[in-house]
Amino acid sequence: MKVVFMGTPDFAVESLKALCEAGVEVTLVVTQPDREKGRGREVQMTPVKEYAISQNIPVFQPQKIKEEEAVAELRKYEADFFVVAAFGQILSQEILDMPKYGCVNVHASLLPRYRGAAPIQWAILNGDEVAGVTIMQMELGLDSGPMLSKVEVPIAENETGDSLFEKLSKAGAKLLVETLPKLMNGEITPEAQDESKATHVKMLKKEMGRVDWNKEAIVVERLVRGLNSWPGAFCTFRNKTLKIWGAKAISDAELDQMDIPYLAEVEPGEASLVTKDAIYIKTGEGYLRLDDVQMESKKRMPTHDFLLGYQVVAGERFKA
Repeated sequence: MKVVFMGTPDFAVESLKALCEAGVEVTLVVTQPDREKGRGREVQMTPVKEYAISQNIPVFQPQKIKEEEAVAELRKYEADFFVVAAFGQILSQEILDMPKYGCVNVHASLLPRYRGAAPIQWAILNGDEVAGVTIMQMELGLDSGPMLSKVEVPIAENETGDSLFEKLSKAGAKLLVETLPKLMNGEITPEAQDESKATHVKMLKKEMGRVDWNKEAIVVERLVRGLNSWPGAFCTFRNKTLKIWGAKAISDAELDQMDIPYLAEVEPGEASLVTKDAIYIKTGEGYLRLDDVQMESKKRMPTHDFLLGYQVVAGERFKA
């Protein structure tokens, strides 16, 4: 089996690695161009490129995959499949028609739910109990092609965007190497997606991480977990940005059971209770316990350590 692999971030590396370990001949790796990153603006290779180089696989990095020169380059490589995993560019029909058995996508959701960008984070933001990966046959529509196989992955109570990302990348890689031979041998009947159940999710933006204290505590907790590690949940404290890395929704009843005096008559966004280890902030319903925070220009730290440097008092405000 010969494959041209298209992917860019860490999520895609697991699928590429699984193909190589399964003995699949990867004739070419296509990934996004190298970008400047970090404060030093150093040019960094994509994770997929790094792995491809380690395996001596040719790498192609077109600015735009649809351009005539890029299409001509792809034609040079024989392939039974083009496998796509978080590549970051849309393929043209001309490219989709190239491989013998078509183009296959490793999509990190249980289609038709969560078509589009950031399906992993949105599963947590929406409070889903189960996430998953769908291997699908690609067509011009956005994640609308026939489904070939699926695997479900339970979402843990303390799941973060990063931890679910890792689980799904491994589950998707395993499913991919199981699916391709079956598809070649005619053992899979593609299943059309139910368009009436399709949902589309938008790309993540930094401003999405701003906490709205008027929302329920559980909703804010999901924001903290879902957007960990990027873009991250944050608020404003003493005119500086406070990033929230770890937090837990606490109900009124749970706070009462702690048998510690607290300020009940506070507004959303105000601290109701401050202990040596945590800060309990009032929300639209319930409280958010801050466990792990990072003050602007400071290191990430447990709230216990944060409180050693900042004498927070009950009633103090954490602005949106």
